[in-house]
Amino acid sequence: MNTGKQIRWNSIFRKSTGNCVMVAIDHGSIAGPMDGINNAEVLINDCVTGGADSVLTTRGFARAAGGAWDRSVSLVLRLTGGFTVLGGKFEEEMISSVETALLYGASGAAVTVKFGHEREGGFIKQASLVADSCERWGIPLMIEAMARGKDMKKTDPSGIKLASRAAAEIGGDIIKTYYTGDPDSFSRVVEGCPVPVVILGGEKSKSPETVFEDVYYSMQAGARGIAIGRNIWQHKNTKAMVEAMAGVVHEGWTVKQALKYVGT
Repeated sequence: MNTGKQIRWNSIFRKSTGNCVMVAIDHGSIAGPMDGINNAEVLINDCVTGGADSVLTTRGFARAAGGAWDRSVSLVLRLTGGFTVLGGKFEEEMISSVETALLYGASGAAVTVKFGHEREGGFIKQASLVADSCERWGIPLMIEAMARGKDMKKTDPSGIKLASRAAAEIGGDIIKTYYTGDPDSFSRVVEGCPVPVVILGGEKSKSPETVFEDVYYSMQAGARGIAIGRNIWQHKNTKAMVEAMAGVVHEGWTVKQALKYVGT
């Protein structure tokens, strides 16, 4: 790992633990205005004061947050997208570049690959080419690895295991993916992937307990952190959720401790 990449890596993953609390705020480009993300400066301030390590977002949101950014929270810029809920195909296109991520002061870049999709080859190719650019510029690449197939659930352990390894093979430095639902199967995902794995949060859960359980047990299984959005910033107390996530990821809090902290 070159010097620039190492410095950027250390601003995404906390050096003292090797883990990461990343808040995902890249939803507006797909779904438009949503409760929790409509005031960018307030949300970034909650991430900063709550102890988040990094934020995954788009350049529009990064720009809107303005002076709320602080050097304690790094930016991971999303480079793929190109669809909205008004469309229907949910296919990933390149919508930005590694050079733009650097212009925005980002410490990392992120793309999504949907393995098993009818356009799988195209998604793999564009992610691989981004990996080339990331290597050239010394910027860590996070690949959001999704697995889909006939009669396959999005959390299917065999699919997640394959997708995570394949994403690492094409150049991903960090893999963002679904928790498979139990620590035994997820430990096999981690064992089969030579780079750090962080879990995503998915749709807003009705129960914070479920979210904390997924985070806690994924960490027990070898995950290196989280990249969670709606289950953090759609909670009634975003800052407390960030702090509780940091407690679980960095300090080994139990689910009970996290729930008590957020007042649930």
